[in-house]
Amino acid sequence: MSEQITLPATMSAVHIATPGAADALQVTSLPLPEVKPGEVLIRVAAAGVNGPDLAQRRGHYDPPPGASPLPGLEVSGVVVASGEGTTRHRPGARVMALTNGGGYAEYVAVPEGQVLPVPHGWSFAEAASLPETWFTVTQTLVMRAGLAPGMTVLVHGASGGIGGAAIQIASILGARAIGVTSSPEKAAYARSLGAFATVDRSEDVAERVLSLTEGRGVDRVVDVIGGDMAAVNVAASARSGHIVLISTLDGSTAAVPLRQMMAKGITMSGSTLRPQSSETKATIAERIAFSLLLNLSLPDWVKPRISTFPLEDAARAHEQMEARNHIGKLVLLTSFGRDQ
Repeated sequence: MSEQITLPATMSAVHIATPGAADALQVTSLPLPEVKPGEVLIRVAAAGVNGPDLAQRRGHYDPPPGASPLPGLEVSGVVVASGEGTTRHRPGARVMALTNGGGYAEYVAVPEGQVLPVPHGWSFAEAASLPETWFTVTQTLVMRAGLAPGMTVLVHGASGGIGGAAIQIASILGARAIGVTSSPEKAAYARSLGAFATVDRSEDVAERVLSLTEGRGVDRVVDVIGGDMAAVNVAASARSGHIVLISTLDGSTAAVPLRQMMAKGITMSGSTLRPQSSETKATIAERIAFSLLLNLSLPDWVKPRISTFPLEDAARAHEQMEARNHIGKLVLLTSFGRDQ
């Protein structure tokens, strides 16, 4: 390890004492993580809270081999040490990163390829809300499903982290997003991120989508709901449409109208980000850097709405996310982050 500054021997971190309810998240003191070749050590200012964190806490989403057992898949902060072979992010740099785990802590080691500069004008809290969702949506909707300018995208859960990111990215790339939400406030938020129209989940979603698209349907669907939405997605899709499945909040089994899917030539894909290789994640980071973060400048409307909690209140943040009544992203702040 080179170019390191004086660091403490231990750090505060949130670990999962026993898989289960939110109170399983406990603050503990741990040694700083080892910085391996190709990694940088980040002093964490903020850490985003995401669905996979909740699944891991419940015992349903084990870390991949070699990853930190601590929850937390996205952070922002300052590079304080760089491992052998790193070239891009030197100590002192303000960065945001997709981690392989360990984000709920005061320090985290991250492969350099998964690290990006903080966009101009963004706070640490805002930057920490971006990596996990943008990496996920970039890989699934842009790289795999081939989102292109002029396409129309149906986005479920449009006021949440993944849904909001899908609307932001679609709008930046010149596509048109229709957001599915559950309240007028959430609909207004989806429109503020760039959605040209919204549909209330209590409506006949497919019928409304067909009306909004003059009977054609949408080119792409981003689904974080699962369950009964499978049939809705097929009905709302245009010919040669593509459905991207990212999460299954309402159930992991579904009745899919296969004949209708075949008749329309619809394809479907799904993916989980965390188990994938660092090389794959670095490729996604490059796509984000060159397609979405040109000159590190993003329009103000891209900034998400965030709610912040002290790191030691991670359990309360999880409870709020499980209630599914929040808008935007939930972010944990370390003592360092609260001082910025």
